[in-house]
Amino acid sequence: MTHHHTQARLLIVGPQGSGKGTQGVRIAEAFGIPAISTGDVFRAAVAAGSDLGQQVKAIIEAGDLVPDELTSAVVRERLSQGDAAGGFLLDGYPRNLGQVRDLDAFLEDRGEALDAVIELSVPRDESITRLSLRAQEQGRTDDTEEIIANRLSIYERETAPILEVYRERGIVDAVDGVGSLDEITARIVAALEARGFVRSAAA
Repeated sequence: MTHHHTQARLLIVGPQGSGKGTQGVRIAEAFGIPAISTGDVFRAAVAAGSDLGQQVKAIIEAGDLVPDELTSAVVRERLSQGDAAGGFLLDGYPRNLGQVRDLDAFLEDRGEALDAVIELSVPRDESITRLSLRAQEQGRTDDTEEIIANRLSIYERETAPILEVYRERGIVDAVDGVGSLDEITARIVAALEARGFVRSAAA
């Protein structure tokens, strides 16, 4: 039996409202790898009550952003678990250049590297429309268009540089993030299959 290239180490990147969380889970399932989102990892660490978890809890309860060093430590701990040995899909990390360096160093130590970065492209006005609708549905009246636009600006400012680094490595696949969930999933799967990744038999 020929050995297919199944171990995918992926990162999914997209603005708020791009549906990257949903797509991340779908893609991880299709390729038989765990989806690892920063939010989930933080919650799990807090629930486990580990030293790292207690630090994260204190910071989140104070309403602060978890600093890079601690974020990287928590993600490293998660990536060291057995289920991530054969690949993984990261969502929400790395989110800036410092975290990219941390992840590079960690993977290099294991003789690994990121294989592909999926960039979900959604036009800014589309993101604003989606997020405004979501805010209305959830009754979050404080999410004004201005606040939403500001959040997108932070994303663009922080994330553009990391995508630049990964583009230089030739591992970024920009995927049109507008369409039905199924259409977008199919586009991502097609991009990954074009790189030689094979869906897991279980999917």
